[in-house]
Amino acid sequence: MIKKTLLSISFCALSICAIAQETPAVKNKSFGQGVTSGNLLPIEKMESAMGDKKTAEMKVTGEVVEVCKKKGCWMTLKTSSGESIRITFKDYAFFMPMDIVGKKVALDGIAKKQTISVETLRHYAEDAHKSAEEVAKITEPEKELAFEAKGVLILN
Repeated sequence: MIKKTLLSISFCALSICAIAQETPAVKNKSFGQGVTSGNLLPIEKMESAMGDKKTAEMKVTGEVVEVCKKKGCWMTLKTSSGESIRITFKDYAFFMPMDIVGKKVALDGIAKKQTISVETLRHYAEDAHKSAEEVAKITEPEKELAFEAKGVLILN
């Protein structure tokens, strides 16, 4: 009788593990070093807060519009002007859940004004599952605003 009970419990546990799916994003879940309290700027104010600096430490907040479909190794946040700002993660030390599109996040890290190489732009396009034709059309580097997060907090 005890053997049957243990066998049943083991079977149930294995069944739960077998049908478990990726855990959905949870409100107030923290990644990386997290986000310390302090002044959070809307992502739209990032460039003006930088002034003429090429990099600046800051905390920003915004809505996620895209996440890397391969493993969550980058995401983009939308601005009020319709542009998006690419967010990467310091030293690839953490990745984001791929189901957070539409969620508001807070970031702690370094804002950057940079030029992205054709090779990197093509890599990003491949990560976003763009067609080979779309990837081949990328022939010029681009200047962009970007953010390297050392910590992320999902707010909603």
